[in-house]
Amino acid sequence: MSENPREGGAGPSPGRSGPSVARAGAAGGLLPLPLATLLAVFLALFLAFALTTPYFLTAENLLNMARQMAPDLLVGVTMTLVITTGGIDLSVGSLLALSGSVAALLMQAGWSWQLASLLVLALGAGVGLIHGYVVAVQRIPPFIVTLATLSALEGLALYLTNGYSIPVTSSAFDALGQGWILGLPVPAVLAVLALLAGALVLNRTRTGLHITAIGANEESVRRAGVNVVATKVWVYVASSVATALAGLIVVARLSTGSADVGSTFELDVIAAVVLGGTNLFGGEGTMLGTFLGTLIIAMVTNALILLHVQPALTQVAEGIIILGAILGNEKILAWQRSRRTG
Repeated sequence: MSENPREGGAGPSPGRSGPSVARAGAAGGLLPLPLATLLAVFLALFLAFALTTPYFLTAENLLNMARQMAPDLLVGVTMTLVITTGGIDLSVGSLLALSGSVAALLMQAGWSWQLASLLVLALGAGVGLIHGYVVAVQRIPPFIVTLATLSALEGLALYLTNGYSIPVTSSAFDALGQGWILGLPVPAVLAVLALLAGALVLNRTRTGLHITAIGANEESVRRAGVNVVATKVWVYVASSVATALAGLIVVARLSTGSADVGSTFELDVIAAVVLGGTNLFGGEGTMLGTFLGTLIIAMVTNALILLHVQPALTQVAEGIIILGAILGNEKILAWQRSRRTG
């Protein structure tokens, strides 16, 4: 997970793998087969839940689901970039909790919500810089680096809050998590804008090409003159800033900052990204897949809650569905690779 097994060896030329297939599918007016399969899974689950789950299709429930999945999608966009480089960021759950806790503490201390939010975003950027420096410059595996910061950030959040929830009383700030824009939840709008920006970067810019190429064969990209260090630092900073923003959204939605928020957040985000078809070893990434993966996980969670399934069994059901979908997608990807190489 932390090191690309293809690095330094014979591998595909930079940018030749994931994006070329995706763009070819787009050019032909058809979705790539893995994404088409994932879309079929989503539609099948949506139909099943619509027929069996009371209130699932109500506008109130669908909008609530969009609001709740927004932080996952927001961080999923930047996690897609990180994983496409062959990296990983396990610290997003802890940083989410720390960001919300710091924001709540600052506003409780009399800071304006604007200044508190800016400081939290700067905190996120600082964490991302640390990740990027240690991973890209010191060449420490990202799994180890972000596992260490996961523990450190979680402990810091608990220390600052003493384990208590910190209430937020600013109605203006709460609008970030509870407000509406043109009848849509503000968090959902922000997440969709991030998704569009991420898709543009990954599929239509030189930076996106470099991100994919680094995951496919980092040494070849370095020899081609690409600034690998700067690209890696950028994706980790983007991941941490997006996580800090997600933390602000969550605390605004709940009107409370807590160190307990985000305990399984990193697992949900990574699962959604991999479920969507992004290669966990790097070299292939898809924003549309991340969107569908996030949507499937949010939909399953929402439907099982509406069906009054016990929380423990809800996690079991989620795990089975996600694992089944990921295994199916991997089979399709392996079949496609065998056809291309054959």
